[in-house]
Amino acid sequence: MTDCAIKLELKQAQKDAMRAKDKDRLKTLRGMLAAIKDIEVNERIDLDDVRVLAVLDKMQKQRRDSISQFDAAGRDDLSEVEKKELEVIKQFLPTQLSNTEIDQLIDQAISATGSNSMKDMGQIMGILKPQMQGRADMATVSKLIKGKLS
Repeated sequence: MTDCAIKLELKQAQKDAMRAKDKDRLKTLRGMLAAIKDIEVNERIDLDDVRVLAVLDKMQKQRRDSISQFDAAGRDDLSEVEKKELEVIKQFLPTQLSNTEIDQLIDQAISATGSNSMKDMGQIMGILKPQMQGRADMATVSKLIKGKLS
């Protein structure tokens, strides 16, 4: 039962936030660890770094969606809370890929699969997802791939 590096980092950050009495950061870190623990308990497994990144990536996407909805509804107070949580989550995700890097990876995946139509989209996404997990918004990547294949 060994913890992966990201989980250990999260637990250490949680301890540091407790010592610093940083309630907002602590709340977010506890939520992140709870989401990971929930999956581990439900599936009776220990998550590795790849799965933990997927969980954090999903949490990041949820925060972005919430921010846009709160902004549209004029709820700046709630939007600010989500933005602060998003900043904490981002600290544990790998550095985001630039648009140029994303384009290069897409082009490599398309040439590697010999794809030239939309029916090959699943193959391309299968190659790209492990490389880009937590480093790029997969919805945006999907749109870029569709643009190149159509």
